[in-house]
Amino acid sequence: MNDNEERPVTIITGRVWRKKGGKPEGVHVMLVAPDDDSAVRRALESLAAEGFAEAELDQIGDMEGEPDEEPHLSAYQ
Repeated sequence: MNDNEERPVTIITGRVWRKKGGKPEGVHVMLVAPDDDSAVRRALESLAAEGFAEAELDQIGDMEGEPDEEPHLSAYQ
């Protein structure tokens, strides 16, 4: 992929905790990054900035086009 091409939107799913040992919450993170390693790093940094103490990321993949359903549709836009 060259610099002029649009990068795909990456989606990462997992669980997060506001406090260590607390109740987990499901999370879907959507972002644009040059590669999977950068996407994971940015997701973890963003979650920490939002106040989450811990995160476990389960899946990562590129979205193919605009999503059809919420909550991903409004996040994509």
